[in-house]
Amino acid sequence: MILGIDASNIRSGGGITHLSEVSKCAQPHDFGFKRVIAWGGTNPLSRLRDQSWLEKIHVPILDSLLPQRVWWQQFILPKLLKQHNCALLFSPGGTLPKRVSVPTVTMSQNLLPLAMEEAARYETVSMKLRLKLLNTVQRMSFQKADGLIFLTQYAKKSVCEQLKKKPSRTAIVPHGINKDFFLPPRKQKPLDSYSQTKPFRLLYVSNVDVYKHQWHVAEAVAALIAKGFPVAIDFVGSFYPQAMRRFKKTVQRMDSNGSFINYKGFLPYNKLSEVYQGADAFVFASSCENMPNILLEAMAAGLPIACSKFGPMPEVLGNGGVYFDPESPYEIAEALRTLVESIDLREHCASTSYNRAKKYSWERCARETFSFLAEVVHSKCQSTDYDK
Repeated sequence: MILGIDASNIRSGGGITHLSEVSKCAQPHDFGFKRVIAWGGTNPLSRLRDQSWLEKIHVPILDSLLPQRVWWQQFILPKLLKQHNCALLFSPGGTLPKRVSVPTVTMSQNLLPLAMEEAARYETVSMKLRLKLLNTVQRMSFQKADGLIFLTQYAKKSVCEQLKKKPSRTAIVPHGINKDFFLPPRKQKPLDSYSQTKPFRLLYVSNVDVYKHQWHVAEAVAALIAKGFPVAIDFVGSFYPQAMRRFKKTVQRMDSNGSFINYKGFLPYNKLSEVYQGADAFVFASSCENMPNILLEAMAAGLPIACSKFGPMPEVLGNGGVYFDPESPYEIAEALRTLVESIDLREHCASTSYNRAKKYSWERCARETFSFLAEVVHSKCQSTDYDK
């Protein structure tokens, strides 16, 4: 069998990481796929490891804007699947061609277009229209797919509630964690060993965005400073302009001298493990996630974690963290205070989350993904034979 992979709308973030990591450890031959063909733009294809079974086909138009990429997917991709005798189309970006002659599998990796309350946070007309379009296209794709992969039980429940027609086959296949992030929990130090010159360093890695609530975290840290706690926080990630404006205003109001709030901006993926290693605890305040890769990385890094109680976070972190409402600076501050003050709690959270992180591997993700892809092909073939 030949598997076709549509990477036309995989551009950045978790989608790129998923495709890259799966390509490193996949064994398609074990599941009946003798060859895999991936079509994509420069960025996703450059992240795929060269493999004897993998053919990477660069399509220049897929480096262009969204309308051109959609046109290619809808009208050109179906012809290419026929030309290359593909037995299955796997589209991890969450959208499918309207008409295609082979069985299809897609993934729910971006929950934002289907989370209308979260999408409503955006102010610009262009972003609102983009999310509305993605909402329509994703629901249509999920309903027509022969197989649909979810990353968490939470995501499956949230998405399926919005579909008129449930997909015939589904699977929950969590992402993995790059082994570079794993670092056994360090010995925790008492609070009085920290000072204003050597503060307890909090870390929040994530794009500054409207549903990530970095400004509320900044307010919470400022509240701890006002009570005399020797803490500081580093924010790492790129930004969405609307959210960055709000974050900057909050930082200017709370810490105009930059004495305890530090925004480091975007860092390359291969530099992130060093950032985790330099922190004493981690904060994750998102209110909309499908599967929080960043939270997994912090768990693997052996850090005590204060975390949003929304979405799939409790499913992933379990009892390995202290939870809060990400829209309440007071609750965030209380969670951080509880974590900072208690050595025992920090040790428990770090150890528990680190051990939970061990079950998330890219080897497992690749194996379960290709097993499901093969299952969909065989099921579809048997159904077709029966219909004849």
